[in-house]
Amino acid sequence: MAGWLIEALRAWRRPVWAARPWHAARRVAERAQRDKPLATRHSTHASGHAIAKIFASFSVSRPHHFARRVAACFALGTALSALTATPAHADLASLLPWSRARTYYDVKVDASPRELRKLLEAHLDIARFATRADISEDQFEFLVTATPQQVRDLASTDGYFTPVVRTDVGSDENGRRHVTVSVDPGPRTTISAVTLTFRGPVLTEDKAQENATRFAFSLHTGDAFTQSGWDDAKNASLRALQARRYLGAKIARSEARVDPLKHDAQLAVTFDSGPTFTMGALDVSGPRRYPEKIVTDVNPLSPGEIYDVNRVTELQRQLQNTPYYASVAIDVDDNTQKPLNTPLHVKVSEYPYNNFRGGVGYSTDTGAHVQGSYSYLDTFGKAWPFQVQGRLDQIQQYGQVTLSMPPGPRAWTNSALASYTTTDVSDTRIYSLRAGVQRTRTSQNIDYAYSLLYYQDRLDQNAGPPTTSRALVPQWSWTRRNVDDPLFPRSGNLIRVEAGFAVKGALADATFFRGYMRGQQYLPIGHSDLMLFRAELGGVFTSSSSQDVPASLLFRAGGSNSVRGYGFQSIGNDVDGSILPAKYLVTASAEYQHWFTHDWGGAAFFDVGTATDTWGEKVFYPGAGLGARWRSPVGPVNLDLAYGFRERRVRPYLTLGIAF
Repeated sequence: MAGWLIEALRAWRRPVWAARPWHAARRVAERAQRDKPLATRHSTHASGHAIAKIFASFSVSRPHHFARRVAACFALGTALSALTATPAHADLASLLPWSRARTYYDVKVDASPRELRKLLEAHLDIARFATRADISEDQFEFLVTATPQQVRDLASTDGYFTPVVRTDVGSDENGRRHVTVSVDPGPRTTISAVTLTFRGPVLTEDKAQENATRFAFSLHTGDAFTQSGWDDAKNASLRALQARRYLGAKIARSEARVDPLKHDAQLAVTFDSGPTFTMGALDVSGPRRYPEKIVTDVNPLSPGEIYDVNRVTELQRQLQNTPYYASVAIDVDDNTQKPLNTPLHVKVSEYPYNNFRGGVGYSTDTGAHVQGSYSYLDTFGKAWPFQVQGRLDQIQQYGQVTLSMPPGPRAWTNSALASYTTTDVSDTRIYSLRAGVQRTRTSQNIDYAYSLLYYQDRLDQNAGPPTTSRALVPQWSWTRRNVDDPLFPRSGNLIRVEAGFAVKGALADATFFRGYMRGQQYLPIGHSDLMLFRAELGGVFTSSSSQDVPASLLFRAGGSNSVRGYGFQSIGNDVDGSILPAKYLVTASAEYQHWFTHDWGGAAFFDVGTATDTWGEKVFYPGAGLGARWRSPVGPVNLDLAYGFRERRVRPYLTLGIAF
């Protein structure tokens, strides 16, 4: 019984390669049928046609997912009916992706291109059942006989409708059987026409949405026709149409008319937009520990607003940015009979009152580190988050205590904080105390922060006694994220701007204005390559000495996210070997990334920068190098080797994520 259930689960998760959505269910049923003893087995043979017409009409947005599940259910039912005929045994460990089950005969698929060979190796029954010890001689002969038709069916899903197939069976001196499947796929079918038509209010209400739907259709005249590409193109266009206004849009009719003799495919899809949807009130479920008012206060949507999936995503992110919810799911009714003020069903899963988090890591800038935090989310019984956090590494030790209020209207959050940081780098030791209040707001693309913070820093250096400086600084910061992908961006930009000031005598040792800006620009090149430009500008403008300004408000350069080729924060004012923070900062970087595969790429870069107290005496530090790029499951991983021209030294760098 386990064998049949495993086979059904494989069908559930297996891609649907059939030319017709309902074909997967038939193929699974046929597999189950022909695994019975020959006395109870029935087989059917499909005849070829000069012109194959693939026609489908769907009322769901993902028809291939629907077919996959139909196939699995069909297989389960057939399996139960076949249990009395012959038992099947399967090793559960063979389902693990790294396992290699024992085979009882060898199968070699000789086909090109590589994608077609991989498709056949993965889905031909004679290859799949090579691990089965209970295959009888008659069943083996049946698998061999069925292979040519299976090759034709599978090859047609990849655009090859006239393959020539030969199956050879032999044995070696030990009696082990060898099956060779030779395939000449013939010319690949290409698309000669693509016709997208629309009906419904989209024709008169929103031409831009119609254009967006057309643009999302990824198949064009001259492209190769494949079943997966055909499905993906339809689904992508439907999602684009449903993304704004037309939540209830559907594919009214889709047709791929294929002529195998001419190797030609003509595609046609008709989209029915349905009515315009507007969003209504929130229907919230799940709050038990924390007030439901938190959800309504951070809600950026207005009743009667036109449906937009990006706005719904913004609501979801606003909720996830609060410390209260472990997960947030939002479902919007798509009933085309009631499109106005459609409710949004928000289901939240809450964190417990007490939370402990911790982690360890390593970076080439700061070495090994350990970090942790404790949060209590119901201080005073009013859902005020209280948090203690800390981090220890080879250069810096940091601790902070924060008490926040629940987010108010438009997600503005008020908090009070106090922190203490010690930094020991480049023969300079900085002990920084910071305390104050702040008001912040985090949205989908833009963050704001207003704060009033008191700084008191002590700086130790090789020459001279320790110095202490203090300042009460009103500050403002603004961050914008405008990229196509927050984790692996290829286009767009990231910008952060900070500004603050202090007045001598008002809990400050000097009058100054501080400004800082950092930007990253991504420019796609070709299909997968890109250029990355990064720049930093910072300045503390004062007539006083830099020693009168808290060191944590000054600047140093160097390191993996600054100027590669130099040590972390090793560029600044050099005083008897101590690198002191400076008033002015300028860095710039240009990087070209070439991606060999979707996940692996290489980079070449050039960085330059300086940090100085006197702009007229500035010295620029250039660096250049090569690196490897990996799109890992947890984010981008960068491994670089950079040469610092002034120090004439090569340094390695390892970073995880986008530093911003």
